[in-house]
This record gives sequence, C-alpha cells and structure tokens, in this order.
Amino acid sequence: MLNCRQATRLVSQAMDEKLPLYRRLALRFHLLYCVWCRRYAVQLRLLRRAARDLTPESIEPDSQTLSLQAKEQMRVRLQNALKEPPSSNG
Repeated sequence: MLNCRQATRLVSQAMDEKLPLYRRLALRFHLLYCVWCRRYAVQLRLLRRAARDLTPESIEPDSQTLSLQAKEQMRVRLQNALKEPPSSNG
C-alpha cells in the first residue's frame, strides 16, 4: 500500500509518463481513500494546465512587479501561516 509521499510522487510521474499497471492501480486505490492526495492531484493538474496555456505574449514586463498593498498582504499571510501549528496530514 502506498503512503502519501509515494502517491504524490506517482501523481506527478503519471503526468509525464505512463505508469506500469500495478503502480496505476496502487495509485488509484490510494486516491480512493485519501482526500489530501486527491486534492493534490487536482491542484497539480490545474497548475500544469495553467502553465501550458501560458504564452510569452501573455506575460507583460510591468506585470512582474507587485503593488505595495499586495506585498503587505503576502507578508501578513506568510507570518500568520508561520504562527499556525503544522497539520499532521498523510
């Protein structure tokens, strides 16, 4: 049986190459009962699709700078995240 670390590695690997049948079955079984790895798989697919759809023309030089307000929001959220105790997920 796969643990979450193995499953997330296989989720990523499966997006790059076809897995052997026994690995595909083990991954499917793990994803049936592990909500966290299912969420990871969905998020990874979304990120890969977004990155694939990104073209050089869609990135403007000015869009690479953040406003002071955005930077402050990020700083506050990072500080709050560091204060929260780590969760013990898979």
